[in-house]
Amino acid sequence: MPTPSSPLLPDERLAAGAARLATRYAGHFAPETVLGLLADSYTRLAERARIRTHLVVLAERLTAERLDALAHTQGLTSGPARVLFVCGQNAGRSQMAAALLAHRAGERVTVSSAGTHPAGEVAPHIAQAITEAGMDLADAYSKPLTEEVVQAADIVITMGCGDACPVMPGRRYLDWPVADPDGAPIAVVRDIRDAIDAIDAHINELLTQLAP
Repeated sequence: MPTPSSPLLPDERLAAGAARLATRYAGHFAPETVLGLLADSYTRLAERARIRTHLVVLAERLTAERLDALAHTQGLTSGPARVLFVCGQNAGRSQMAAALLAHRAGERVTVSSAGTHPAGEVAPHIAQAITEAGMDLADAYSKPLTEEVVQAADIVITMGCGDACPVMPGRRYLDWPVADPDGAPIAVVRDIRDAIDAIDAHINELLTQLAP
């Protein structure tokens, strides 16, 4: 495995994460594949990061999600159906929708979210609105949309990203037109949260279709 000084690593602190991921996915992916995705994940997150304190940790988390998706797509692992929520910044609507569906579905569905132009962080008032609903976004972070995660999704739900959302053959796409909470006061964010939660017909239909 490349040393910490390898030019493939934009930050030498990524070396420890690369070693952990290479061990975790041994037998599925070569260390070089892991390293390449980790370096790419770090670069993508760094482009829009406002605070870099946890950037190395987040890059490892994003890489793990991408590797899990890749393993699922290649038939190397099995698991529940996968739903991906996509909006522009992955700081509001898609984060709330993913939290709500994950809360309802539990282990029946693997839920993820991403943004076509991700913000540097999840908006504090979004986290507050979800916390008030009995859920937690403490570990959530705004992340870029990657090809692996789209390809692994059984259903992609777009929320205002328009033509920026990639279309992959074989995926089912739904569009949920929900107001953008960016910059809105907390009262409006609560209304948007409740509007997403109130799409019971969509959510119940999803859970029925995705049931094993």
